[in-house]
Amino acid sequence: MTHRRALAATASAAILLAAAAPGVSAQSVDELEARVAQLEAMLSELRGEMEAARAEASAQTAPAAAPAPAPAPAQTSAAPERMAAAAEPAPVNGFRMGATTIGFGGYVDLDVHATSLSGGTLASNSIGRDFYIPGLTPVGGEGTSDPTLDATAQSSRFFFTAETPTEAGTLTGRIEFDFLGSPGGDERITNSYNPRMRVAWGEIGGFRFGQDWSTFQNLAVIPESASFLTASDGMIFMRQALVRYTAGDFQFALENPETTITPFGGGARIDSDAGWAPDAVARWNRSGDWGSVMIAGMLRNLTFDDGVTSADALGWALTGSGSLNIADGTRLQFSLSGGDGIGRYIGLNAVNEAVLTADGSLEPIFAWGGLLALQQRVAENHRVNVGVSYLAADNDPVLQGLTDTKQVGSVFGAWIVDLTPNVSLGAEIMHGEREIESGESGSITRATVSTRYTF
Repeated sequence: MTHRRALAATASAAILLAAAAPGVSAQSVDELEARVAQLEAMLSELRGEMEAARAEASAQTAPAAAPAPAPAPAQTSAAPERMAAAAEPAPVNGFRMGATTIGFGGYVDLDVHATSLSGGTLASNSIGRDFYIPGLTPVGGEGTSDPTLDATAQSSRFFFTAETPTEAGTLTGRIEFDFLGSPGGDERITNSYNPRMRVAWGEIGGFRFGQDWSTFQNLAVIPESASFLTASDGMIFMRQALVRYTAGDFQFALENPETTITPFGGGARIDSDAGWAPDAVARWNRSGDWGSVMIAGMLRNLTFDDGVTSADALGWALTGSGSLNIADGTRLQFSLSGGDGIGRYIGLNAVNEAVLTADGSLEPIFAWGGLLALQQRVAENHRVNVGVSYLAADNDPVLQGLTDTKQVGSVFGAWIVDLTPNVSLGAEIMHGEREIESGESGSITRATVSTRYTF
């Protein structure tokens, strides 16, 4: 509309000048030449504006892929905000919902086990059929004459991550699930299994809150294996609710308290969460191109309260571990841990944390253990992992009886090959033994073949 009004005004001026032309005879030649020059200038301006109008109309009807004309210097107040939003890069991984970037990942895993037991059997719904749990190795019974075959995809896993910018810093979070230990599944028809929460936490400004791996544990020393977990005898392995603060190489945490107790004279384990004080952990980390190491200490308030008897005791534990790149393609992993009341933090709770005495007090149980594993790359996509793990408890047979675990240990060897960057195939052989205070023992030998697709 602006261009139309400009064209109309210019045309009107040209007409007025033309109408005045008959009066030229009364004017001097100089004046006439001046008017002609003025008319030519106005016509030239009119022609330029018409050409500009045609160019603008052509640009507005051009295909979307055609280059847009350069923006005019002047912008409305909202234009810079729109331009900034358009220039903001899309997230590299995941997708954006409002101000939050959501990520998703996990893996599909199939494990096939052939298990032989010397001291008894494991129930068909036992989680010990899906991965190695030292304290479940049967003792004192009649073993299986033939290996038992189990195939499961329960260790398949998926997770979501979130990242949201705030005035206080970036808020990050993670929630993760798998299907192991599901009470809702069986092997009769559908093999349907419920998802279980592994971790669920949020973090901002160095504070992490929610459920996560214990600050007392070093994930870097979990050996690679074809099965879900191996070498767990002397391994610190724990996930629980916590609040953790990280400052450089140091971490401090308060974690959920729980005491596993052996009744006086032995019997079924007692789980007690009667304590008021959380488990307190302090940790130091150091890492570099050479690998990583950590040292951590923990103080615990071991408690028992059944409404009639109430007791508590001080528990403590220390751990040191690391993962070292000792040569090109060679990695050494190690850990050593021990303490009064370390119980459920080591060996998947193969030993308890305290025993209830005849007078109703609690006596902490001292236990110690560790692991040593070596990974060697033998080709570009092939690697071999071998390791040994051990745990021993200083039980009092008079207080605890003769059925408590005295020691457990295992050795393993695994071969892993990456078929593609996202698909691996593995084979493993593992042998473990468990001894109780009576001197009876039992063993487990398991061969595993697995395949995993990571996404």
